[in-house]
Amino acid sequence: MKEKTMLKDLLAQRNNFTLPQLPYAKNALEPYVSEETLSFHHGKHHQTYVTNLNNLIKDSPFAEMGLEDIIEKSYQKADKVGIFNNAAQVWNHAFLWHCMKKDGGGLPSKTLQDKINEDFGSMEKFVEEFKNAAITQFGSGWAWLVLDKDKLKVIKTGNAELPMVLGQKALLTIDVWEHAYYLDYQNRRADYVNTFIEKLINWQFVEENFNSR
Repeated sequence: MKEKTMLKDLLAQRNNFTLPQLPYAKNALEPYVSEETLSFHHGKHHQTYVTNLNNLIKDSPFAEMGLEDIIEKSYQKADKVGIFNNAAQVWNHAFLWHCMKKDGGGLPSKTLQDKINEDFGSMEKFVEEFKNAAITQFGSGWAWLVLDKDKLKVIKTGNAELPMVLGQKALLTIDVWEHAYYLDYQNRRADYVNTFIEKLINWQFVEENFNSR
């Protein structure tokens, strides 16, 4: 799977991280996410996290570590906050790009639907929880569908925090930092969240993550 290969390439990097390519053209998600938004979000914001991380870890032991090791070893270290924030945001955004696709949305496979029904009660209940987490996250952050041991859960995290440092496996995320949606939706975060769920979710990628547990 193309997405999986791109993520593996990023996670295999050491010393000098490079910006992962988008798995689609910058206009592929229109009219729901504009080419202008993706150009800024990927080419400016994501690139800045990569650049900052490389500068922060240069000539340090972190330079020889993979991205996930950097995240785990810098988490909750008062003198490593900058490293954690930038490393986590490199990971979060690389993951995010693959959570969306042209002609996305709809429903997952029966296997994943059955698991969602088991853990949330229904697909509708999952959607309600995911929307609520994304809309009510105060300020900048993320909403996630995660696997916690063998149970699916919806969580929200602030700023750069991500499921792996909480002992959970990320399956799906939506970015609710304002730069993710403001050019297209202004202050209408709820409209952005609804559109993400109905038109953009790449359920194939979510299932790949679920099946690799």
